Amino acid sequence: MNPEIAIRNAQVYRFLADALIYPQYNWLENLASLNRIFHELGLPELEVNANPVDLPSLQSEHRQIFGLTGSLCYETEFGLPHEFRQVQELADITGFYQAFGFKLGGSVRERPDHIAVEVEFMHLLALKEAYAISNGTKEQVETCIDGQKNFLKEHLGRWIGLFSQAVCLNQNNQGSEMPYFEAEKDVYPKIVTCAAAFVEYHAKNLGLKIEPPQLSEVRPTPLGADLSCGECQVAGH
Repeated sequence: MNPEIAIRNAQVYRFLADALIYPQYNWLENLASLNRIFHELGLPELEVNANPVDLPSLQSEHRQIFGLTGSLCYETEFGLPHEFRQVQELADITGFYQAFGFKLGGSVRERPDHIAVEVEFMHLLALKEAYAISNGTKEQVETCIDGQKNFLKEHLGRWIGLFSQAVCLNQNNQGSEMPYFEAEKDVYPKIVTCAAAFVEYHAKNLGLKIEPPQLSEVRPTPLGADLSCGECQVAGH
């Protein structure tokens, strides 16, 4: 048990959480710090063509890649059979958060299944692990590690690979039934790929093997009848 490794993991998750939410500051300015941590962990450094040099440019690229609604930034938009299962999954995610004292809110409000929120939760768990190693009991350390394992297995690790695949699709997939992101830019596709790779690396170190399905095997979670056009008299005309 090494608290320094746990702290490094927490730092990476913190960086990724800030990078994946709609930017409030130019997080590219901290890229050198991230790469120093990757070097310490023996991971390849992240190289991006950092065309956005100011915050408005970075925000513009975020909107272009993820869209105004960014629906595929949410776990429960991937592959659930119906909207009722979506409610159950959201409740399960919230249960994880409550168990470890993770509260949503603040200046940036998002659904509990948003990619940045789930990554930030992993940041908290890694910090708790580091603190428990240095100041707590063996049982507390195991609780933090088990929390990370279970959340990766049941949630973040299960879908972040799909999210990465979706972001990196190009315009040639316009005829696909699956929604896609128009990944013409460099920064966000690479940071999403980096996030998926780091989650896989962390899961492996925890003894987990993550094998996400291919995007072509998954369909979007269907909307409820009240949110779809199925009951509209003009549907199909």
